[in-house]
Amino acid sequence: MWLFVIACVSAAFSISCVSTWLVRRRAAAWGLIDIPAERKMHRQPTPLGGGIAIWLGVVLPLVMVQCLVWLATRSESVSSWIPAELRVHIDGALERSGLLWAVILGGTVLAVMGLVDDFRGLPWQPRLCVQLVVAVVLVANGVQATVFLPVPWLGQAVSVCWLLILVNAFNFLDNMDGLLTGIALIAATLFSVIMLGLTGEPRWLVAGVLLILSGSLAGFLCFNRAPATIFMGDSGSYFVGLLLASMTVLGTFYDRSTDTGRHVMLAPLCILALPLYDFCSVMLIRLRQGRSPFQPDKSHFSHRLVELGLAPRQAVRTVYLVTLTTGLGALLLYEVDSWSAAGVVVLLELCLLGIVAVFETVGRAAPE
Repeated sequence: MWLFVIACVSAAFSISCVSTWLVRRRAAAWGLIDIPAERKMHRQPTPLGGGIAIWLGVVLPLVMVQCLVWLATRSESVSSWIPAELRVHIDGALERSGLLWAVILGGTVLAVMGLVDDFRGLPWQPRLCVQLVVAVVLVANGVQATVFLPVPWLGQAVSVCWLLILVNAFNFLDNMDGLLTGIALIAATLFSVIMLGLTGEPRWLVAGVLLILSGSLAGFLCFNRAPATIFMGDSGSYFVGLLLASMTVLGTFYDRSTDTGRHVMLAPLCILALPLYDFCSVMLIRLRQGRSPFQPDKSHFSHRLVELGLAPRQAVRTVYLVTLTTGLGALLLYEVDSWSAAGVVVLLELCLLGIVAVFETVGRAAPE
C-alpha cells in the first residue's frame, strides 16, 4: 500500500512543482497577473495561472496510470510489475475509467472557464450556468450518491447540489496565500485515508485520484504559501472543487461488510464542515446586506481572524487547524458503532463551528 501512496503523491508533486515554476515564469507574458485591490489581501501584482499547474499535476499522472492499466490488460509481462493486491483490480479500474475521465473532462471545462475569468472577468450568471450544466451531465452519467433515499431522482438532485455548492465553496476560499490549497490538501488526504484504511476493502481508484490531487496541491503549495509567488486563480479552485466533490460522491463511505453503521455517511460533512460553513455564512451575509451572493468581499472567516489582530499567515494556520480538527471527527465516526455516539461527534463539530461563529461575530463588531 505504501508503494501505491508514494507513487501517486510523488509523481503528482514533481509534475506540479515543475509546472508551477514554469507557469510563474510565463504568467506575465500571458497576461495572467492579479492586480491588488481593496478587497484583496496581497499588495504586489502576483502571477495567476497556478490552476494550470495543478491540472497538469493531476491529469498527467492519471494518463500514465491509464496507459499502464491498458497495457496490463494486454501484456502479462506488464501486469507482473503491478503488486498482486492491485493486479486483481485492473479490470475494475479499466471499467470505471470512463467515469473518471468524465469527471476530469468536467473539471477541465470549469478550469478553462475559470481561466477565461482570470483573463477578463466573467459575470457570475454564465459561470453558474456552466457549473450547473457540468454537474447535471456528470450526475446523469453516474456521478451520484443514493444517500439511501427512496426516490432515485432525490439522490440525483442532492448530488447536483453537492457538486455546485462545493465548487463555489472552494472558489470562495481562495482569498489568502495558501488558504484554499492547504484546506483542499487536508481534505483530500483525510478522504484518501478513509478510502484506503477504514472501509471494508481499499477503494483504490478513488483513493489514487485523491492521493494524486494531494501531491499536486502539495507541489503547488511550495509556491503558494505566504508570501505567495503565484495564485491558482478560478481555474484551479473550480477544478479542485469539482474533483473533490465528485470523489466524495464516487467514494464508498458505508460498507455493509464492516461493523460500521450508516452514520459514517456523515464523514464528508465533517471533513468539509469549514468550507461549507464559510460558504453558507458568506452567502447569508451578502444576501442580508442586499448584495449579490457572488460579489467578492472580506466576509470570510479568514478575514475576520485578521480583523481580530492575527497576521494573515497566522489566520491561515488557524483555519488549517480548524479544518483538520473537524476532519479528524470524520475518522472518529469509524470508531463508534451507533447513531447516538455519532451524534456526540456531530455535536463536537457543531460546537467547534459555534466557536468559529463567535470569533466572526467579534470580528464584525463596530469599533466604539
